[in-house]
Amino acid sequence: MKHFDTGSIVVIAITFILFSLALFFTGFTHDLLLEAGVFLVSVKLIIMNYKSSVSAERIHNELGEIKTLLEELKHTKEL
Repeated sequence: MKHFDTGSIVVIAITFILFSLALFFTGFTHDLLLEAGVFLVSVKLIIMNYKSSVSAERIHNELGEIKTLLEELKHTKEL
């Protein structure tokens, strides 16, 4: 859950609640396809946010490793 912030969790909950309510009130009509489309777009945005968060963390870790290597190289050149 470290990649999901409070806002993402709130959006997930609200989207699921609204989809459930729309399903309950409209039933299994043609509007269900529209509601399912909106739900899937929300899910896609949440998945993209998760992937972006994972990628940013990986890049941050790699930059930290590069910084450490550069500091070690600088230290050895000073000696």
